[in-house]
Amino acid sequence: MKKIIRFGEDVEGYNIPVLNEREIRAAAGLLFLGTFLSLMFILFKGNFVPIKYIIIVFLSDFLIRVFINPKFSPTLILGRLIVRNQTPEYVGAAQKKFAWIIGVVLAGTMFIFFNIVNAYSAITGIICLICLIFLFFESAFGICLGCKFYPLFFKDKVQYCPGEVCDVKNKQDIQKTSLSQFLILLAFAAFIFAMVWFMNDRFTEKPYDLFAGKSVEQTK
Repeated sequence: MKKIIRFGEDVEGYNIPVLNEREIRAAAGLLFLGTFLSLMFILFKGNFVPIKYIIIVFLSDFLIRVFINPKFSPTLILGRLIVRNQTPEYVGAAQKKFAWIIGVVLAGTMFIFFNIVNAYSAITGIICLICLIFLFFESAFGICLGCKFYPLFFKDKVQYCPGEVCDVKNKQDIQKTSLSQFLILLAFAAFIFAMVWFMNDRFTEKPYDLFAGKSVEQTK
């Protein structure tokens, strides 16, 4: 029974249970995609059906991760299959469990509002946005935002963070950002702002079918 209900896996060379960050990021990407598409259905179609299914999938998956075993999480299994040819990147299981408990709370709250009460509000909108931000940072950058709160509640030192960000170390030259790079970033932001300012009227024109030709209204 202990082999079934546990959190993290024992890997030679690591003194605490660990998880594979690569499959976690893949699973986060899958959940982000499903949640984002469901949000698009709400915004553009007023259709709340997809988000209700996604909430059940999200909550069920995280309950399995936290209370049974991450090895049996369907999205983590899919993530493992997707990145099976990549070298594992091991991270501490403790901080991930804490982050996923936050996920259970958020998904549980959404389940109550959408699937039981069948109502939406600013609260559900904010929670949905938080979930999207958490999933996006995990999948795109490998940054576990939920893990950032772990040291606030536990005195144990966080071990084996993605990219070794827990360890104090000097940055290599390739990691440093020069003044010229910062200026390029600011110039690019100014370019985007100028483009929106000067081109908005042109860009808001509805495109026409290239092969059908312009309509009478567009030629006026």
